Amino acid sequence: MIFTDRLTLAQISFPNTIVAYYTNETIVVDGNFDELSWKEAKKIRNFTQRELMEGVEATEMTEAAILYSEESLFIGVWCYDSEPSKIVGKQMKRDFDLDLDDNIKIIIDTYRDRRNGYRFSINPNGARNDAVLADDGRSENEDWNGVWDCGVQVTNEGWFAEIEFPFSTLKFSDSQTQIWGFNIERNISSKNEQVLWQGWSRNYSFNQISNAGTLTGLESIKSSHQTEIKPFVNFGFERNINGSLNEVTKLGGDINYLITPTFKLNLTVNTDFAQVESDKVEVNLTRFSISYPEKREFFLEGKNFFEFNMGENYNIFYSRKIGIKGDEEIPIIAGGKVTGKIGRSEIGFLSLQTASKSFIPSTNHTVLRYKQNVLKQSNVGLILTAQNSSDHYNYVYGMNGNFTTSNLFGNKNFSIGGSIAQSQTENALQNRNVSYQLFLSYPNDLIEYDLQFTTVQKNFNPELGFLERNNFKLFYMELQFNPRPEFIPWINKGEVKPIDLDLFFTDETNELESADIEWRPIGFSTKSGEVFEFNIKRTFDRLDEDFEIREDAAIPKGKYWFTHYEFQLETYGSRSISMNNLIDFGNFYNGHRTEIQSELKWNLNKHFNLFVDYQKNIISLPSINFVTDEVGARIDYAFSPKMYTSFSGQWNNDDDEMILNFRFNWIPQIGSDFYFVVNQKLSGNNLNFISNDLTVLAKLIYRFTI
Repeated sequence: MIFTDRLTLAQISFPNTIVAYYTNETIVVDGNFDELSWKEAKKIRNFTQRELMEGVEATEMTEAAILYSEESLFIGVWCYDSEPSKIVGKQMKRDFDLDLDDNIKIIIDTYRDRRNGYRFSINPNGARNDAVLADDGRSENEDWNGVWDCGVQVTNEGWFAEIEFPFSTLKFSDSQTQIWGFNIERNISSKNEQVLWQGWSRNYSFNQISNAGTLTGLESIKSSHQTEIKPFVNFGFERNINGSLNEVTKLGGDINYLITPTFKLNLTVNTDFAQVESDKVEVNLTRFSISYPEKREFFLEGKNFFEFNMGENYNIFYSRKIGIKGDEEIPIIAGGKVTGKIGRSEIGFLSLQTASKSFIPSTNHTVLRYKQNVLKQSNVGLILTAQNSSDHYNYVYGMNGNFTTSNLFGNKNFSIGGSIAQSQTENALQNRNVSYQLFLSYPNDLIEYDLQFTTVQKNFNPELGFLERNNFKLFYMELQFNPRPEFIPWINKGEVKPIDLDLFFTDETNELESADIEWRPIGFSTKSGEVFEFNIKRTFDRLDEDFEIREDAAIPKGKYWFTHYEFQLETYGSRSISMNNLIDFGNFYNGHRTEIQSELKWNLNKHFNLFVDYQKNIISLPSINFVTDEVGARIDYAFSPKMYTSFSGQWNNDDDEMILNFRFNWIPQIGSDFYFVVNQKLSGNNLNFISNDLTVLAKLIYRFTI
């Protein structure tokens, strides 16, 4: 099959419209396609390679068709494969790793605003992964879990999937006739091949919704439910280091109400996150704070409506500041949030009340975010964050804007923009309390270039945000070339980085505080999926006081320049055994450091997966020599896509503490969950551990709609 009707510059392949066909037939979602409606629906099959050969016809046939009923949208995908024995399906659990298996990804832009949408993915085992995309794919929330289902069959012709999306899962307007954005990507792991229906340029990612095709044919549809109720109960016990046993019983729940087809209210009472897995504890050998990812479902849904980032490790709103203080959980009494769209406006409002605990008073946490979409891909916005308790307040308000296009010079991505924010804190100085940022980005396949200038003044204090450091000016620049040398047949893409520069200056004095300079003289990825990098790094750090790197070792204050070298090798993740290795060695302040990192992934079969990671630091200083070891491991066993377990453990010799976590998750029906969780903390000396804390909990979340 040859596609003669293709726009090379815009990466559009015709037909670029898919028509949904109405059916009143009962569709059994099992991957068999034995309903008559599938035979009547018109299929699309014009898929084009992005990798390994951009713009070339796909080597395997892929077809897709769409049906809809009064309550659901059904998508059928036929993934033919001439060598079905090489189909890779290593995982079954929810939110599987998209880089490891054959899979199909589907984007649905229900507003047809070319900015926001949903991404749904499945693999040949029927494992599901979903995400909410915003800002033309630049913002991605992979932790969102929608209510949808699929059925998959693998035969000697390939693998075939039926997918059902209840209209109650999707937000869309109340128009009589719906026109949505739509796109499909298929990944064929055995060939390291990636094919797309539309937007197959290497300059674009699949997440860029603006490049999607069009879905038509939807008439007179509406969300079948407006109110979702999700009560929960958990029960179990906790035993502390003293041996005392406490029973744990908790009732609570969430109510989700669709105010309009595009506006949603979430209410929560006695909020609980007992099922959330433990954070991976890191040994921190820097002077700066570490941020951990948000894992709690209430904060993950709709989080894109609250994003206001002013640079890496710098967020005006960091949701883990609510309900968590250090390692301690602060109970959330109740609260709610409203998220959604009104025309070209996007609004997020959140307010939660946390209980008093120890010396922390009951506190209200509120965030208001407004964003107005302008032009085709650009926006401007405002944010307000507030913390109020009986003896303290903190406010931050700011604004941002950007101009973005994916059509510079025809098909190149380009962004330019900035932001500014100010804080107000009780009993704090109300001067030098501003932060601002300017940035420029040119992220494309052959040339990547980024430029950023950020200032955080001394008294800027975002208590609901995250700052790795304060009182600084940052100048950041990165330039990378990614040639594709056809004269080396086994190389897919080269990576040469002439400069990657982070310069931090103290804001008040403009004196250089720290610098990270990286050169990558050689880096490449192979057509078989391996990745290699060699980096040369030059680091500067100004210590205004002695730096206590650990309890028994300090680096004297002073100015330090040092050089170190880094090698990275990553093998292809779709193999049964894959590894990611790093070694970094060289000077370290007034001494020497060697860092070794290694990750191992072993897939025994589609049910069983093992992950092991290890990090070692060998540090020699004039005052002391010491070694840090960090070990983590996780075993995943999936009985089916709706029932799986994981057992994980982590240990480091700095804390000399082991954390064990066992989680069992059963999905009796989509949207409801049962969890059984065991958390064990062991402490000791020289690997002689004693039980510190033990928690055993069961939790049931049941979803129903009215």
